[in-house]
Amino acid sequence: MKLLKDLLYKVSIESVNGNTAVPVNTVHFDSRKVSLDDVFVAVRGTQADGHQFMNKAVDQGAIAVVCEELPEQLVNGVTYVRVADSKAALAIMASNFFGNPSANLKLVGVTGTNGKTTVTTLLYQLFRKAGYKVGLLSTVKVMVDLAEHPATHTTPDPMAINRYLSMMNEAGVEFAFMEVSSHGIHQKRTEGLQFRGGVFTNLSHDHLDYHKTFAEYRDVKKSFFDHLPKSAFALTNKDDKNGAVMLQNTKAEIHGYALRTVADFKAQILENQLGGLLLKIEDHEVWTRLIGDFNAYNLLAVYATATLLGLEKIEVLKYLSELESVGGRFEYVESSGGITAIVDYAHTPDALKNVLGTINDIRTGNENLITVVGCGGDRDTTKRPVMGNIATALSDRVLFTSDNPRSENPEEIIKDMEKGVEPQHTKKLLSITDRRQAIRTACQLAERGDIILIAGKGHETYQEIKGKRYDFDDLQVVKELLKELEK
Repeated sequence: MKLLKDLLYKVSIESVNGNTAVPVNTVHFDSRKVSLDDVFVAVRGTQADGHQFMNKAVDQGAIAVVCEELPEQLVNGVTYVRVADSKAALAIMASNFFGNPSANLKLVGVTGTNGKTTVTTLLYQLFRKAGYKVGLLSTVKVMVDLAEHPATHTTPDPMAINRYLSMMNEAGVEFAFMEVSSHGIHQKRTEGLQFRGGVFTNLSHDHLDYHKTFAEYRDVKKSFFDHLPKSAFALTNKDDKNGAVMLQNTKAEIHGYALRTVADFKAQILENQLGGLLLKIEDHEVWTRLIGDFNAYNLLAVYATATLLGLEKIEVLKYLSELESVGGRFEYVESSGGITAIVDYAHTPDALKNVLGTINDIRTGNENLITVVGCGGDRDTTKRPVMGNIATALSDRVLFTSDNPRSENPEEIIKDMEKGVEPQHTKKLLSITDRRQAIRTACQLAERGDIILIAGKGHETYQEIKGKRYDFDDLQVVKELLKELEK
């Protein structure tokens, strides 16, 4: 057991009532999980305020409570610590509880609207190929060297993060790559972590249901770089208009990458086709299996990060050519009938525009591009008409359908998407609420040579409807339906 005072090291404390030299079992921010001799941290969340459950936590055996506001009555024998920010306190205490595991790793955080999963996963692949033990914290999965753990959030809660980092320490991991979401930054989940580097991919319309304004969303991302130490590097996409903003107040060593502008790390697309990309990176040509302009940026970010972490440039280029695409990111299958189906996680306007633009760049023009797309429920509603507009403007046929409607009526979500469709594109559109039926219809509409894009869910293997998750894997579904139609 650890002493409470040791867990409070570096926490901004306002006042203490009780003894901080008491031994504690573990730290919880969910009162339902509290048991004898645990510490309960009262955190204000989007759904509930932990301060409402302080007495319940004490009743269940909490030896200490960390909070921003003290309860009206203090219980004898319980230590109450009032802090300036419970979320920050939780993250710092989590790090202390597990022995500050990030200090023993070369930890790199990747943030941005699109590309976080791809960049972190490719970095994991590359450093594994280079012979290192590597860790990964991503939307898709958590890897502790070769041991895989399921992912529940883009950026897990602080106790989970530090538990995984501690496991990485035990496994002898040297390098670790972590997706850093705007929610995670805003909720202080990464507080107390020691980063060796930070990478910015891009910034576009997303999460405005949570952040309310684009400026707030941008500034939350920026705050990650504001807190990087002098010993770290800050790598930014200089072709993105917000790239320079990220670096305005950072103390870290500044670097940039770009395809179009002057930067420390430069690349040029020589060939872009369904089979892959031919890139010229700093006077060296490299063929990669990944596809599209957006992946050229992702690969360049990987190249820059790897070299900043000390790998030889020629060695990095060699491994770039061996990297495999990430699950649910431009995964494609070709039927025996000559139809190509592509599954992509594109769930933001910018991502959808990028993937449709890539397909239009590599197609001959003689085939039809049929897009199946929906928008998630209980999320930013303002992007729905924008995505509807992009899909119908850049495709030959479009099917609006459900994504993860969650608690919302999927038909209402589709109506929001339809509001963005321009009159000249309405004839292209069919709206089919059932996602499987929408994919089936796309397959029935497709002829030899046509391309079907199924966007929005990518790697996800479920649909979330009215609080329940149902098995649904876009790639498997389209494979089955194409086979059925070939019989």
